[in-house]
Amino acid sequence: MAFKATTPNEVAERLNKGETLSLLDVREQDEWMEGHVAGAKHIPLGELDLRLNELDPNHELIVICRSGNRSRMACEFLSEKGFHVVNMTGGLSAWTSNLVRD
Repeated sequence: MAFKATTPNEVAERLNKGETLSLLDVREQDEWMEGHVAGAKHIPLGELDLRLNELDPNHELIVICRSGNRSRMACEFLSEKGFHVVNMTGGLSAWTSNLVRD
């Protein structure tokens, strides 16, 4: 099943313009703690099937990981479940805007 893709720069530009985006970070907890995009929801890839109820199928979801591989897998899974997903290709290793730690 096909889904859209976006780049880290496109996502950062949209956020900087004040757009409200639904971001899903599927990295592991230690990666999340090292830094993530402000406002992103964190559900590690391995927990996704157990936590689908935390996601809104009516909103486009931009899926993020370190390099774009896990987010692609998450997009494949979520699109099969009826979610509207966009894979952020290149992942956070290509992210040039600020990350937050909390």
